[in-house]
Amino acid sequence: MRRLLLALTAPLAVLTSASTAAAAPSMTVPIDQSATVNLPRGTRDVLIGNPAIADVSVLDSGKAVILGKGYGVTNLVVVDQLGRTVMERQIVVSAPTTGRVSVIRGARVDDYACAGGCERIGEAPKAP
Repeated sequence: MRRLLLALTAPLAVLTSASTAAAAPSMTVPIDQSATVNLPRGTRDVLIGNPAIADVSVLDSGKAVILGKGYGVTNLVVVDQLGRTVMERQIVVSAPTTGRVSVIRGARVDDYACAGGCERIGEAPKAP
């Protein structure tokens, strides 16, 4: 009987957790750029779900900066002094609206940052 009860409650816990994450407000951060977020009073820990998508740096007790590192969706979780989750926000890292071009050749994708002139992203500048 105890196993059946655990089997019935485990999917419910997963469903509740997933629906809570889906209901969290979202924040869009362009890739390779950052955005600030205000932290609630009493913040102890600030966590990012997938550090390959975004990174977080805490500036002070009331402000953090989110850096978009890779395309995708992750979450930001803020925990208070008592270990309670006091804030959860979905972080969407997207393409910038201007200044970037992608050249697709078959399976190869080359990204360029364009501000005045275009330079390939992830490649060291060539000596003149």
